[in-house]
Amino acid sequence: MTNTATIALVGDRSPNVVSHTRVPLLLEALATHDRLVLDAYWIPSEDAAAEGAVQRFDAVWVLPGSPYRSEAGVLAAVRTAREEGIPFLGTCGGFQHALLEFARNVCGLTGVAHAENDPDAADPLIEPLACSLVGHEAAVTIEPGTLAESVIGSARTVERYFCAYGPSRHLDTLLARGLRFSGHDEEGQVRVAELPGHPFFLASLFQPELAGDGSRPHPVVRALARAAVEHAASRLARPA
Repeated sequence: MTNTATIALVGDRSPNVVSHTRVPLLLEALATHDRLVLDAYWIPSEDAAAEGAVQRFDAVWVLPGSPYRSEAGVLAAVRTAREEGIPFLGTCGGFQHALLEFARNVCGLTGVAHAENDPDAADPLIEPLACSLVGHEAAVTIEPGTLAESVIGSARTVERYFCAYGPSRHLDTLLARGLRFSGHDEEGQVRVAELPGHPFFLASLFQPELAGDGSRPHPVVRALARAAVEHAASRLARPA
């Protein structure tokens, strides 16, 4: 039996972003090996700002490629997925903006910024990393009892990055308001975040879409696809 769902790929699609070129391979592999068919639509960051832009999708994936042309559009897509219970994955820039959205709209930290978008910001939540992770692989320790652990299936994983920015401050406030940091690097820096109580809300600074050659989707990508299919099934089961 083939399972089908729709997914919004939020970002400014470019042949120069490796993550973007991997998506067709991953979608084909999911359909072939897992019978998880994702009907994918690219939503440019400017279009994501429109009301209801991602509301009818079964999953939202905010892909790398920052700085996005519209920070507001990306944040709107994250917020819709978070508030509407739509399965969500944010990788690299998607991870950063997921934290930014939560800080502003849940924690009331309306002045926090992303230093890549606003280099002169007085209160950057996302700042340049002390050591750039562009083109690096690094170990991530996964917290027990988390969504990340159930998805990845181990307490430690080595993942690929292509990122120079990460979260630095106000992390205690984000934790206090319900976000959970479920993965850290060997220096203890946050690399994975999730939202308990949400059907599927996972964000990683590493890029699971870059694992291998794209012929076998990373467990995180496969888990998003399964969550999307479950969302589609529940949506179809609701009374008209």
